[in-house]
Formats: sequence, structure tokens, C-alpha cells
Amino acid sequence: MNLKEIVQGKSGEKLFLLGNEAAVRGALEAGISVAATYPGTPSSEIGDVFSKIANDAGVYFEFSINEKVAMEVAAAAAASGVRSFTFMKHVGLNVASDSFMSVVYTGVRGGMIILSADDPSMFSSQNEQDNRHYARLANLPVLEPSNPQEVKDFMKHGYQISEEFSIPILLRTTTRVSHMRGIVELEDIPQSNRKNNETKESNNPNSNPTNNPKGFFHKNPSQFVPVPATARIMHKELVEKMENLLEVSNNSDLNIIYYHGQEISKDPDFDFGGANLGIIASGSAFNYAFDVVEEMGLNIPLLKLGFTYPFPKEIILKFAQNLDKLLVVEEVDPIMENEILKILGSEGLCREVHGKLDGSLPVIYEFNQDIVKDALNSVLNLTEGQSEAQDSNLKSTENKLSNDLALPNRPPTLCPGCPHRAVYYSIKKARENLDINEEDLIFPTDIGCYTLGIESPYEAADYLLAMGSSIGTSCGFSKATNQNIVCFIGDSTFFHSGIPPLINAVHNKHNFVLTVLDNRTTAMTGGQPNPGLPIDGMGDVAPEISIENMVKATGAEFVETINPLSIKKTVDTFERALNYDGVAVVISRYPCVLIKNKETSKKESKKAVMAVDSEKCIQCMECISKMACPAIYETDDSGEQSIEIDPQACKGCTVCVQMCPEKAIRVRK
Repeated sequence: MNLKEIVQGKSGEKLFLLGNEAAVRGALEAGISVAATYPGTPSSEIGDVFSKIANDAGVYFEFSINEKVAMEVAAAAAASGVRSFTFMKHVGLNVASDSFMSVVYTGVRGGMIILSADDPSMFSSQNEQDNRHYARLANLPVLEPSNPQEVKDFMKHGYQISEEFSIPILLRTTTRVSHMRGIVELEDIPQSNRKNNETKESNNPNSNPTNNPKGFFHKNPSQFVPVPATARIMHKELVEKMENLLEVSNNSDLNIIYYHGQEISKDPDFDFGGANLGIIASGSAFNYAFDVVEEMGLNIPLLKLGFTYPFPKEIILKFAQNLDKLLVVEEVDPIMENEILKILGSEGLCREVHGKLDGSLPVIYEFNQDIVKDALNSVLNLTEGQSEAQDSNLKSTENKLSNDLALPNRPPTLCPGCPHRAVYYSIKKARENLDINEEDLIFPTDIGCYTLGIESPYEAADYLLAMGSSIGTSCGFSKATNQNIVCFIGDSTFFHSGIPPLINAVHNKHNFVLTVLDNRTTAMTGGQPNPGLPIDGMGDVAPEISIENMVKATGAEFVETINPLSIKKTVDTFERALNYDGVAVVISRYPCVLIKNKETSKKESKKAVMAVDSEKCIQCMECISKMACPAIYETDDSGEQSIEIDPQACKGCTVCVQMCPEKAIRVRK
């Protein structure tokens, strides 16, 4: 679809949107003025859309240097009386948590929504944390949409609550909600995003480059400066806000009861037609539960919780009063299940509660319909009086599932022509040339495409914690061991969180090789710009921050920039870096092959591709066993084993030409 439709769509029109695209439309319909993020899957598409439409929408948008800064940009905007939006993947909230905790204390004047895109099953993440815990830690409301329409609608509803109670809202999505598509009915985008308060003209001629409505920050240290004396008062006020928000949650239209596929009244006397089992679910987990109940024709009511914190005690009690059993379906941690057990226990209600805690549902990973079916089968088998038809449906479903074919696993891999592959190969050659044993060379790595260095044959990823950790952990290894250390960090990650640990390394006289893999983009999340490029998040020209100058400013003396596709020079550089006493920084600069593909496509020029000379090739397998380029493969199509290069996949990087010991690879004629 044309992304401009997200801005231009009129009230009543319907668009087929990703959950992430619906979040953008919801923010626009709510009248936001400022949006900020650091890209991270599964939230990346939100920023990608904003970067393309922000100017047309009259919104200021930026790819901030990291999530903490994005949080602070949005917080300051909301303190100035305009609506703001910051969004990030779940682990990004860890980075932003310091400022996140404080902005809940200070509160906001314009509405502020913080979208956390959680990643059950860790499709693109290093952990599976459930950020609903952050709501309880910080004490702020949580909304959990289940589909793109709800994402848009919950955004708008969240801004109303945020402004009414002067508190940020945490909107929690998951990978499936972020990336599912659905029909979204639009409403109007306001002509002016300005909150209804007075504004003042600024004397700064550059203060409004995007024509987005401006607010005005009214100084009030007792509200916005949380030193101990004021923070004590803020905390008391926050507790009072959440007590009032509990009533809002209890009566919220975002919490809905479904019975036989229809939304029904929350009448406490409704007996659900004699049903003795009910399901309570939220987010994408609700979709699985709803589909299973409808598909199997089960007499089971469902309570969908969209306003999940403060946890709506009253509707839980109403829903459970005529039921004997409850099944709680949620991803990832049993947060609602624990809340329900606490509520029922405090009221003296004896109900069987099934979910993660009793083993009815898995305690890890995302759910699907099959998992919910298995849970229902387990719970229903414990339920006396279930109809034979239900048991038959369950058995039929189980038989069908047992005949399903499992899809083969396809692990991610570096693209053909990826410059990182050449770096890994060159470091291994340098190690061999210097007679360093494999076990005597540690490879701390970081978050990005280069994390795929963990795969064979590269095996260049030994330790990983989080964004920027490659440098900090190298500091630890350099003092705790006598081993050699070569760490990897991307250009975007270096700006995000690599500079402070580099200063630490130089100042404390650590000894390791830092490899900055500058592929001129934030590649793994979709090619977003970073401060090392002459363009900002809205596509405007921006100052290009030199990595070399930043590194030299820390006091590092060994700083060299290489083209990784020049293998001989790259190997030589790493040999000298490994022999250097201190922090040696090697900046490997070559554009991501996906960027090169776009440039080639625009120029419509024919790229050179490689071919194997069968007369020279002795099938030593060096190109396959040490490079693992997807364009190079072994075949016996001609009746004999041979090595071939796919001309459609080859990007013409020439690394294979340089590494072949028999000179059997050349430019295809």
C-alpha cells in the first residue's frame, strides 16, 4: 500500500494495516506533535512509516541515538503540553528505564504513550522479558491491544487517559500484534495537534522546522524536578492517581466479555448458559483462545482484558462468580494469573485457576491455537459433565494436528556480498598468521547483523549481553584473562551505547581490538539512518558524525579505517592491531549490500559477478568451508561434483576471488 494513505485516509475509510502501521495512524488521529524512537524489531515499522510521512503529517520525528534519549525527547514534549509518542522493542525499555521511572513521577501535561513491542519466542531478541512487569515497577497504566484496529483505537484512548491523569501510558504489543495485518476503520486526523492551552512565540528562528504545533513549558520545579523533597510528594500523588485509575480500569470498555462469539453485557447475574469454565486472556493470546472456542463450538465465555493495569478486580469477580474454573491465557509471564489468584483468595472465592502456574500452558514462548487447544483439552478432561460432542471435537482436532507436517528450520544467514563475512575471514587469517590458538582469542560481540558471526564457519561470537556490551565486556576480559580479544560492534550500536565503554577502556588502559563494523546503516532493523550518515529520520540533510573523530576524542591512538573487501590489507591491519599494546580500533567501512543493491538498481548498471573455472578448481572447499556465501554451492548436476556460483545471488564483492588458493574464481564473462 501507499504509506501516504495512513496520513491522507478519511474518516470511515478502511485500510489493511500492520499493527505497527495502525499505531502510527492512531497517533496521528490523537494529534501527536513529537515522536521518537531507536529502531528495534518488532517495533521497527512504526519508525519507518513516521520517517516517510512525518513531514506530510506535520509531526516532528527522529531516530534518537538510543531509547533513553527517545524517552527524554518525548517526555519533554509532553511536559510542554503537546502529545508525544515514543516506541521501542521490549529490551529498549531497559535502556530507557532510568528516565522512564522518573517521567511517571513527574507526570505530563500533554498526553504521552510509550509503546513496548514485546517479543515472545525471541524471534529477533536476546531475551523474552515481559514488560508488563515495568508497569508494576514504575506504577503506570497498561493497555494491551489484540489486533490492528485495537492498536489504533487504544492509542487514542490512551492519550485521553494520559492527559486526564497526567501520567504516561504503557501500550504493550507483541510480535504477532505488531506484524499482523487487519482491516482498520479510520477516524479524522485533527487539523491542529496543539493541546488546548496557551502557546507563546519563540524567538528561535529554527524552533519549528516541521510546522508541527508547539507547546510551552511552564516552569514548575515542584512538578518536574524530582529531588528528594519533591519526589516524596510525587510518589504520594502517583499512588493516588493509580487508585483512581483502578476505577477507570474496572469500568473500561476495553475489557470485554464474549459469549458464543458475541460481545455481551457485563451484567453480574449473567450465568453463561450453565458454562462452568471461563477464559481470561489479553493481547494476541486472546485471538488464539477466541478462535479455538469458536472453531470447536465450546460453551465457554471469554473475558478479554485490554486495560490490564491497574488490574480490573471488579470485572474479574463478576466474570468468575458463576463459574467453577478459569483458564488464564497470556504471554509471557503469569502476571494476570497471579493477580486473579490474589483477587479470588482475598475474596474467599474457591475457583480452580488454570494457566502457566499449574502447567496447563507453557511458561515460555509465544502461544498459538494448538497450544490453547491442548490446554483446553487438559482442563476440560478435569471437568465433569462435559458433552461427548466437545470430547469428540477435541480428539478430532488432536488427530488432525498429529498429521500436520513440521516445516524445516531455516536459520538466518549473512547476505551474499555482506562485508562482515570478509572481516571474519580476515581475522581468522590474521590469527593463523600470528600463531594464536583459537581458544586464546575471545570474540565479544554485539546486537546487529554481525551477531550472526556465531554461526559456522565464522564462529566469531563468544559473549553477548546487550547493546554496547561488546566493549564493556572486552574491558573485563582484558583484565581477567591473558587471552587476546577482538570485539565487534556496528556503527549504529556504537553511537547507541558504545562510546562510554570505549572511554572507559582507554582511560583504564585496557588491551583489546575493537572492530567497528560500519556498513553505513542500521541494517538488521531495516536500514534506518544513524548519526554517522548525512541524513536524519525525516530525510533531511543532517551533520554526519565521524566515527574516527569520536574514537580519537576518547584518546585511542591506534585508529585505522579499512575497506574489508580488500582482504590483504584487512588481514595486515588486524595483525598489527593484535600486536598493539592498548586499545586498537579498526573501523571496517563498506555499505550494506542491500544499500548497494538499491544504488545499482537506481543506476540500472550491470554488476560484475563471479564464476568458478572448473579446470582450475580442485574442490578444496575453501570457499564454502570458510566463507559460507549463499551464492556459492556444491552441485552434481553434470554428473560430477563441482563448485558453482549463482549469478543471480552473487553481488560481485570479489572476496572469494581473493581467498581462492588455486585462483580458480574469476569475473564471469
